[in-house]
Amino acid sequence: MKNDSTRLFLVRHGEVVNHGEFRYNGHIDIDITERGLRQMKVVAERLKDEPVKGIYSSGLVRTVKGAEEIARHHNIKPVSDERLKELSAGRWEGLTFSEVQKRFPDEAHIRFEDLVNYRIKEGESLRDLEGRVIPALTDIIERHKGESAAIVAHGGVNRVILCNAMNLRLENFFRIEQDYGCLNIIDFYNNTAVVKLINGIL
Repeated sequence: MKNDSTRLFLVRHGEVVNHGEFRYNGHIDIDITERGLRQMKVVAERLKDEPVKGIYSSGLVRTVKGAEEIARHHNIKPVSDERLKELSAGRWEGLTFSEVQKRFPDEAHIRFEDLVNYRIKEGESLRDLEGRVIPALTDIIERHKGESAAIVAHGGVNRVILCNAMNLRLENFFRIEQDYGCLNIIDFYNNTAVVKLINGIL
């Protein structure tokens, strides 16, 4: 890496307790399972010898626990940034997709016709999510020029960051897989980014 670059270790939180139900968790503060905690410990072990100078999470417990595991190896206090929260699913939060289809059939149909711009009632669009995540990312990159940092966030947040790094339109959002406990590595330079790893399962 060049001295003015920032290496970002971008992690998705571990498996959540309702993982088999495919619910819209959004801003709901749901915990991770024992398996999810083990996933975070594996990531922390992978990063223990990396020169990580900052560790960030969304403030929701499912990301905080991962950030705390990484921090154990680095003598750093993790920082919570509300801008890194998952997409707010508004009145869909806590529901499964089938429940959304039954309660709000027109909304479900329209949302997937305009994935980027459709704003779920009382919630956000992908464009809204991008509008708060990318400024948070920029702040972290600027704060850690010439250093490495870690972010433990959510599937939606990570996809937005990866689309931005690869200069992909948000329409490609769901073409990027983000499994529970995965690791992404991105090197950010002054005018570009190089993605070194996507959805790495350790």
